[in-house]
Amino acid sequence: MTTDLMMLAASAGLAWLLIMTAATPKLMKQGLAWGMGNRDHAATFPPWVERATRAHANLHENLILFAIVVLVVHITGHADDTSATGAVVFFAARVVHAIVYVAGVPGVRTLAWVVSVAGMFMIASTLLG
Repeated sequence: MTTDLMMLAASAGLAWLLIMTAATPKLMKQGLAWGMGNRDHAATFPPWVERATRAHANLHENLILFAIVVLVVHITGHADDTSATGAVVFFAARVVHAIVYVAGVPGVRTLAWVVSVAGMFMIASTLLG
């Protein structure tokens, strides 16, 4: 398995971790019936739980683009050291993004997002050569 694909799988694992980070305290507070219901009545949660939900949504948006780029590079045989490095950069930046987003550190969060996008551009750049 290429580094690109390993980082894609690791990013999927990170997405799952963020789902659980947000869902577990919600279920603990509201109960299983709420979790299995339609959640028609809004509940309030601590700010870090809401940030975990938003961090997951942000990762989900970017993970789709990351997956497309990684898979196109892999399928077309353009995976190389640059795409591998870009994938590692993306994943590492997304880990930092998740941690600082949940912790509530706005400036670093944005910088981590920019670095993750740079990682995707590194991967995509291999298609030009």
